[in-house]
Amino acid sequence: MDKLKIRGGRRLVGEVRISGAKNAALPILAASLLTAGDLVLHNVPELADVRTMLRLLEGMGVRVERSGSDVTLNASNVTSTVAPYELVKTMRASILTLCPLAARFGSATVSLPGGCAIGARPVDQHIKGLRKLGAEVEVEHGYVQARAGRLKGARIVTDMVTVTGTENLLMAAVLAEGRTVIENAAREPEVVDLARCLNAMGAKITGIGTPTLVVDGVESLQGAEYSVVPDRIEAGSFLCAAAATRGDVLVTHCVPSDMEAMLAKLREMGAELEIGADWIRLRQKDRPKPVQIRTAPHPAFPTDMQAQFMAVCTLAVGTSLITETIFENRFMHVPELQRLGARIDIDGHTAAVRGVERLTGADVMATDLRASASLVIAALAAQGESTVDRLYHLDRGYERMAEKLRGLGADLERVHD
Repeated sequence: MDKLKIRGGRRLVGEVRISGAKNAALPILAASLLTAGDLVLHNVPELADVRTMLRLLEGMGVRVERSGSDVTLNASNVTSTVAPYELVKTMRASILTLCPLAARFGSATVSLPGGCAIGARPVDQHIKGLRKLGAEVEVEHGYVQARAGRLKGARIVTDMVTVTGTENLLMAAVLAEGRTVIENAAREPEVVDLARCLNAMGAKITGIGTPTLVVDGVESLQGAEYSVVPDRIEAGSFLCAAAATRGDVLVTHCVPSDMEAMLAKLREMGAELEIGADWIRLRQKDRPKPVQIRTAPHPAFPTDMQAQFMAVCTLAVGTSLITETIFENRFMHVPELQRLGARIDIDGHTAAVRGVERLTGADVMATDLRASASLVIAALAAQGESTVDRLYHLDRGYERMAEKLRGLGADLERVHD
C-alpha cells in the first residue's frame, strides 16, 4: 500500500496544469453505451476511477483504446448488460451505466454501488425516474434490474438535487420516445458537460445549466469527438494548498467561472487572486482569515471542497464555522487533522475550526477521496515530516498529484509499504 511522505513548511510557488474532471469523465464514458459509433474523448484524466469505469465497459464488450489523455470507445458490439459487484463496489459512478443500458438495449443489471464511506447516497431517485420513463425496475440480491421496451418521455421531479441521478436520467431520456422534462435537476458543471457531450452525439437537450432540463428523444445517437471539462475540484485543491502554505501559485487550464463560490471564500480568507479566461493566480501573504462555509448544490459551495478548505481554516487567525449539508459522514478527516495539531470541535453537522499558528507533522490516514487531499494540504503546511496513508483514495480523483506538488516546490515522496 502506497504512502506519501511529506516534509512540510515550504511555500508552494510556481505553475500547475489542471487535468480533466473525474466527475465529468465518468458519466461521459458511460454515455458511450448510447451509440454504436466511435466516441472520441480528449482530456480524460488518468485516475483509478477512470480505469475502473473503462474495465467495466470493456467487460460489457465496449472496445476501448487509450493514448494518454485521449480515449476512443466503441459500443457497437456490447455482449453483456451486467455491471458486476466486483467492479461496482469500488466506485459509486458505476451506477451511471444503468440508464444507458436500459435505454439502448432494454436491459440492465447493475450492482448497488460502493465508493467513499462519506454517507448514504441512495439510488432511489434513479429508480423512480427510470420507472416514470416506463421501465420495470426491481432491486434483488444487491442488484438493480431494469427491463424496458423503448422508454417513453415523462415529467420527472426529483425529491432532491442529485448529480448522478440527473446524469443517469438524462442518458435515459435522450433515447426515449417523446419529450422528457427533468425538474429540480442538478446544475453542476459536470452535468452541463455531459449534456453538451450528448448534444454533440445528436441528442436534443435544452435548459442546460438550469434546474429544468428538457429532452426531446431521438431514435439513435451517433459517434462524436469531445473534450472533458477541466477539474474544478482539483483546481480548488491546489489553490487551497497555496493558501495554506502562504504560497504563490498559478493554476492553468481551468474554468474560473465554475469556481465562483470557492474563489469568493478564498478572497474572504485574505488571498490575492488574479483571474484570466482559463487561469487563476493565488498569493497568500499572511495567515488566512476565518470564514463561514455552508455546503450546498451548485452554484453554492461544493461539498467536494469542504475538507480542503477546512485544512486551510486550521491555520486561520480566529474561528471558522463549516456546515456540511450534503453528506452526514463527511467530517471523518477531523480526527486526522487533529493529529496534526488542528483544533476542531464538531456539533452535529457543523465544525468549529479554531485556527492555530502552526501545525506539526504526524502520521495520518485518509478516510475518503477529498479527505486525502485535505490531509496532504495540512501536511504541506505543517512543520516536520508527515506520512499520509491509504493513498489509493487520492489516486481515485487526483492525477499525478505528488508530481504536480513537487513541481511547485513541495518536499515529498511516494513510498510503497
